[in-house]
Amino acid sequence: MTPAVKCTPRPRERIIDAARELFRKHGIKGIGVDAIAEAADSNKMTLYRHFGSKDDLIVVCLKAAAEEAEEFWNGLQAANPGDPRAQLKDWIHRAGDFVTVENCNCEILDAAAQLIETDHPARHFVEDIRKLYKTRLIDLCRDAGVADAEMLVDALTLLIEGARCNWRSAGPEGAATRFVKVAEIVVADFMNHANSRHD
Repeated sequence: MTPAVKCTPRPRERIIDAARELFRKHGIKGIGVDAIAEAADSNKMTLYRHFGSKDDLIVVCLKAAAEEAEEFWNGLQAANPGDPRAQLKDWIHRAGDFVTVENCNCEILDAAAQLIETDHPARHFVEDIRKLYKTRLIDLCRDAGVADAEMLVDALTLLIEGARCNWRSAGPEGAATRFVKVAEIVVADFMNHANSRHD
């Protein structure tokens, strides 16, 4: 029996994986190309051959994170086909699972906080993808029967971003562990408000 051949990731993939891991641990500004190349078992020349600059590498890393986020949205629909209320409830529980993991790093949100230069190429990508996610969630809330869907999404956004910060500072003893319960109360209140308009 022929033993299975283990495929070694190519230099480009190794560099992307190493950069994402280091950016999550140390921040985008806190890590340089030398450290990325070393962690990828590569060198700066190879890095710059695949990516014209660190900024270009940052954009590629964020695009990879956005592609993985598509699995999140697709999973909501696959698990709850044709049921937007169930999809919204599922969104809350999945978001709750995310904010209470040991390292609840959202690469898109972290980049939004760290890249303050308005002309940074990754900044534009972050702004566009966040608008897309907001629009998707607004549409989901509206399909679920929420009249003021935009206000609900603002509330959920503040909750989840606050929960991420709380988990980092307070850990499992903090308020972040109750994100799901609080978010469900907020959603139910918006739902009840919408229903009262029709009574």
